[in-house]
Order: sequence, then structure tokens, then C-alpha cells
Amino acid sequence: MNAEKVVAELSQRFPHEPEYIQAVHEVLTTIEEEYNKHPEFEQANLIERLCLPDRIIQFRVTWTDDKGRVHTNMGYRVQHNNVIGPYKGGIRFHSSVNPSILKFLAFEQTFKNSLTTLPMGGGKGGSDFSPRGKSNAEIMRFCQAFMMELYRHIGPDEDVPAGDIGVGGREVGYMFGMYKKLTHEFTGVLTGKGQEFGGSFIRPEATGYGNVYFLCNMLKTRNIDIKGKTVLVSGSGNVAQYTVEKLIELGAKVVTLSDSDGYIYDPDGIDREKLNFIMELKNIERGRIKEYAERYGVKYVEGGKPWFEKADIALPSATQNEINEEAALAMVANGVFAVSEGANMPSTPEAIKVYQDAKILYAPGKAANAGGVAVSGLEMSQNSERLKWTKEEVDQKLHNIMNDIHENCVKYGTEPDGYINYAKGANIAGFLKVAKAMMAQGIV
Repeated sequence: MNAEKVVAELSQRFPHEPEYIQAVHEVLTTIEEEYNKHPEFEQANLIERLCLPDRIIQFRVTWTDDKGRVHTNMGYRVQHNNVIGPYKGGIRFHSSVNPSILKFLAFEQTFKNSLTTLPMGGGKGGSDFSPRGKSNAEIMRFCQAFMMELYRHIGPDEDVPAGDIGVGGREVGYMFGMYKKLTHEFTGVLTGKGQEFGGSFIRPEATGYGNVYFLCNMLKTRNIDIKGKTVLVSGSGNVAQYTVEKLIELGAKVVTLSDSDGYIYDPDGIDREKLNFIMELKNIERGRIKEYAERYGVKYVEGGKPWFEKADIALPSATQNEINEEAALAMVANGVFAVSEGANMPSTPEAIKVYQDAKILYAPGKAANAGGVAVSGLEMSQNSERLKWTKEEVDQKLHNIMNDIHENCVKYGTEPDGYINYAKGANIAGFLKVAKAMMAQGIV
């Protein structure tokens, strides 16, 4: 396999899907050497089959707002690969959603889910509908309309969606209620459900907590303690909130958060009281991060990203390609020695090269933020068994999974000079499991 040739061919076939091509390029260039040790993979044309999704479902979603006006959005589900389990991956509601972004996310999800060691395939879905500025009633009507088409393509043993950007417990609840009404079944078809109807403890916290657990494992390889370290966090949604919560618990100082309008810089650090304010602002009032700056009298940079502030660690937790080469160079110059991705593909290829050239610790999203889907997998297990595990049980299992992912990254990513290339390690570990399962199941 020649990775550059495969990517060039895919670029010709899908010229308007830059995010998808970027994700494929990042994986293929790191697994090329390992892939070529297995001539049987090439004989079965495994790489092309692995890059292309099993199917893409597209549909129209029509809903009515509170004033009686009719709106139309697009809905999607990309079912990428189910060779190791049912398709599994989030649903994203955001104006930026398009087939390229969902194909990249589903592709990444396939390897992320493989890394968790749980029996889950890769998928992703969503709509270009944005919950921002909508009433609860409007969001409910949209979710119900979305599920009226999606329900035909999902199920506990077929495809199990979860939340993502713009889709939290409220949206999952509305979709689950509609699925139940349409199918007459109460099954574990969605994860991230409420505690009252099959949800798992630690699921809302899992992506943020898991990222911090992975970060701590990385820091241990260099005998660094997280306590007292200054941390840049982007975003202010679910992932960012619980990342900050765990960092506060471990004694680190978080100085930034952001949303699509800009970022705040709080040199004193975000404490528990301030985090409670953010959670109420974002989860209940649906406000903007600028209101934090007004409340606490700190710096707010409209339209900016937090990567040019001085710190020790950066945890990007917002969206794809939020860190470019310029930002990465600024972080390294300002003393950042570890980057662990809470979001999916938040660093551009040029930014990743900066991290690796500087030999700083860098964990890609498919490894570092796998805690969310890992606990989704644990929620599926609890639903199948009609059981509910305690917070402590789930948190311990999450710890163990993140430790295992870290060990696999070290196993496949340690270079001759001792530097751990976590991106390479994660890609190879995730790829090998999927590839071997595909070979065992024949040409289907």
C-alpha cells in the first residue's frame, strides 16, 4: 500500500470532502509500514474497503417552529464499519454538519471504538439543525421529526447512536421517546440516556474525565505531576466542563474556556464555584461564555482562540481543526509540553507536526477522548443485562479502559529514540483489530 497514492485517489473521488480526506491521510500515513507487513491485506484490497463507509443514509427533516413556520433540514447517518460490533457513534446537531465532516467522524470512530476493546463498530450522524436559540418545544419537535426517519436504520444490535455537539441529555431523551413510540420497544438503542430510563453513571462526565486520565498516564512517562500545572481548555460544553471538573479535583489550574464567539482568560483559575456558574450558563440558560468575563471581570477575546496564552498543558475540547500551525508554534514557545485532545481532530496536520518535532506529549482524539464512547459501551452492557452499576464501578472500568488504550499506544508508538508517537500507536492498535476481524469475516 502506498498511502499517498490511496489518498490521492480518494481525493479525486471525493473532491469536496476535505475533513474526510484529512482524517484518512492522518491514519494511512502512520499505518503504512505495519500494513505492508501483511501482504494478505493488500490481496483482499482491505485498505479501500476500510476507508469507504458501508452506507450513508441521507434524509429530509421537516419541523414547525413556535410561530407555525415550517423549516427543512438535512439528516444523515454514516454507518462506516460494523466488523467488531454494531455501528456506534454520536449524533451532532450543528449548522456546520455535512457529509464530509460526518464521514471523517465515522472513520475516526471506527478506530476509536476498536481501541476501547469493547464490541462496537464505527458510525456517526447528525443534522445541519442548530439547537442554539431554539425553545425546548422546537427542539423536541425537531428531534421527533429526525427520529421518524432515523428509527428505520438503528437498533440495539444494528446501530446505537449517542450525543455529540448540540446533542445532550435533553435531545437524547426526546429521540429515545420517539423511537420507543415508533417501535413499541424499550431497548438500549441510544446511549447518554437519563438515569431514570437506562442511562449509566459517569456517561456525561466520561469524555472529559477519560481525557484527563489519559493525560495523567502520559505525564507519568516523564514523571510529571499534574498538580499545580496551568491548563488551557477550549470549548465550554459537556466535554470541556467535565475536563475542568476533573482537573480542579486533581489540583491543576484551568485558565481558559471558549465558545464559537470567543474565549475567556482567567489568570486566577476556574474554581468549583466558577465552574458551577458555567454549567448553569451553558446547560440551563444557554448563554455565551462572554457572560463569564462580565461576571468575574476577566479578559474576553472576541472571535479568538485560547492557544496564545501561556500554560503548561492544552486540552482542546471544542471542534475539528481549531489549532493550526501558528497556534501550535505559539503553544510550544509558551512552554506547553502536553496536548491531549478532548475533541475530534482539533489539530491540523501542520499543528501535529509542530508537536512531534518539538517532542512534546501529544495524544490524538481517537485515544484521549475514547472515554465517552467507552462508557456508552458500558451503558449498552448494562441495558442488555437490565442492570445498573454504581458510579464507582463505572469510573473504575473507565480508568482501566483508558489505561489499556495508553498501553497499546506505547506498545505500537514508541520510536527508536524513546519518544512515544501516540498518534501512530493509536492508529496501528485500532487498525490491526479491525483489519484482522475483516480478514476473518471474508469479502463482504
